[in-house]
Amino acid sequence: MLTVPHVLLVRDAGKAPAGVPVRVAEYADTAGMTEALRGAGTFFLVSAREDQHRLAAHRSAVDAAVAAGVRRIVYLSFFGAAADCTFTFGRDHWHTEQYIRDSGLRYTFLRDNMYLEMIPRLAGADGVIRGPAGDGRVAAVGYDDVAAAAVAVLEDPDGHDGRTYDLTGGEAFTLAEAAGVLGLRYEHETVEEAYASRAHYGAPAFEVDGWVTTYTAIAAGELARVSGDVERLTGRVPKRLAEIGG
Repeated sequence: MLTVPHVLLVRDAGKAPAGVPVRVAEYADTAGMTEALRGAGTFFLVSAREDQHRLAAHRSAVDAAVAAGVRRIVYLSFFGAAADCTFTFGRDHWHTEQYIRDSGLRYTFLRDNMYLEMIPRLAGADGVIRGPAGDGRVAAVGYDDVAAAAVAVLEDPDGHDGRTYDLTGGEAFTLAEAAGVLGLRYEHETVEEAYASRAHYGAPAFEVDGWVTTYTAIAAGELARVSGDVERLTGRVPKRLAEIGG
């Protein structure tokens, strides 16, 4: 639990936890964000929901932080973020990081790997995880470990300025291995099969690209490295897949 004074920035005050100070604003509303951020020294920027305009929303939030006199941004990014990384949504994170660097604000980047709790949710109703991940490995990280790492940084932000942390679990596993642990089954798809099997959702192309490249990034080995940063920041051993259940 964060012990320093803080205010939650939310879209809907009615959904905020009781007893916590809140301010209401949308990332894309630069003026509203500027007012909401006034008086803040550090802005913990959690990446916006997946959207075609997510990068523009992030830039608006950063512009607001600058206008409000915020000193630093702690940004929740993604492991392996790069201009040309396989995971298409990871590219938005890289461009957001560059925009924060160019803003002149102090910064810390927390690049979390795929969430551990998402692994069982990859399975369909039939208990099968299907995707083009091959034998690639993923060092997925638990929600609580990401939160604990963020708290460690936010309670001593001066000590982490200019740093980038890769938040991973303590192990890297294939989806076939994960399926075995969780009592599920893994079936490899080709990229073409992956797009075809997801077409019935009627989702926009950018979103389907993100879904499919989640798997191809694993296949490419881009999510396999175990960093140790969670333990260095929090002093605790990261949660393992066997601890979350199916």
